[in-house]
Amino acid sequence: MELVRKKGRTAMEVVEHTGVPFLIFPSLRDTNVVTHGFSMRPGGVSEGIFSSMNLSFTRGDEEAKVRENYARLGKAMGFACEDLVLSDQTHTTNVRVVTKADRGKGFTCPKDYRDVDGMVTNVPGLVLATFYADCVPLFLVDPVHRAIGLSHSGWKGTAGKIGKHTVEVMEKEYGTRPEDLYVAIGPSICQDCYEVSEEVIAAFRQAFEKEFWKELFYKKPNGKYQLDLWRANELIFEEAGLQPERIVTTDLCTCCNPGLLFSHRASKGRRGNLGAFLMLKED
Repeated sequence: MELVRKKGRTAMEVVEHTGVPFLIFPSLRDTNVVTHGFSMRPGGVSEGIFSSMNLSFTRGDEEAKVRENYARLGKAMGFACEDLVLSDQTHTTNVRVVTKADRGKGFTCPKDYRDVDGMVTNVPGLVLATFYADCVPLFLVDPVHRAIGLSHSGWKGTAGKIGKHTVEVMEKEYGTRPEDLYVAIGPSICQDCYEVSEEVIAAFRQAFEKEFWKELFYKKPNGKYQLDLWRANELIFEEAGLQPERIVTTDLCTCCNPGLLFSHRASKGRRGNLGAFLMLKED
């Protein structure tokens, strides 16, 4: 089964180790300061609607199988599961500063935080992990100050500009300059697949200047709209001061590839979760 790719976007590479495929961005790999990846459906042990690399503990899959999936993915990507720090996603714009004290939270020990859709850290070896089945993963890498960020941006997070907020937290905590950042907008639902209501569009009209509306959405005869979360996040990062040439956007839509990527919309909610992972390498 081949991936369906969107023209005019940055080609993500499929990497496979130990029988487990995952996706990477060449631009992030070439910074030489991070290990990163975005999971795919093949290569795990889960069954049925979770087949097979499901990374969610909360959707009804067997915990033992999910833990085995993490073990396989960690071996393939090159991280230890005890170094994971998992998000607690509730479609907020909250960004948590992750320290050594957070190591293992959500995987080897309970999370002591709630409502965390973004995370930043400058601690090498900690693995930031966020989860998806159509929403937008945002990878941020500052190779100058050696700091990283990873944020989950659904329509609410995008309207709230969590990408810009993540940049601002990195500026405050680590001295990150927007012009030094490399950013990648990961696999998620494309505009062709993302039909939304007037309520959603109202939030985007409020969040973005009118000059950008034609780039972001259009109305259909049925009264619904097609919304472009990819372009919205590009505009958000440009607004935050990033260099446009350092902002790359995936060529992969989750909904266009339901056999290889989990999609909430394509599966009508019967699915597991994909994961985005980002780790700062040791000096």
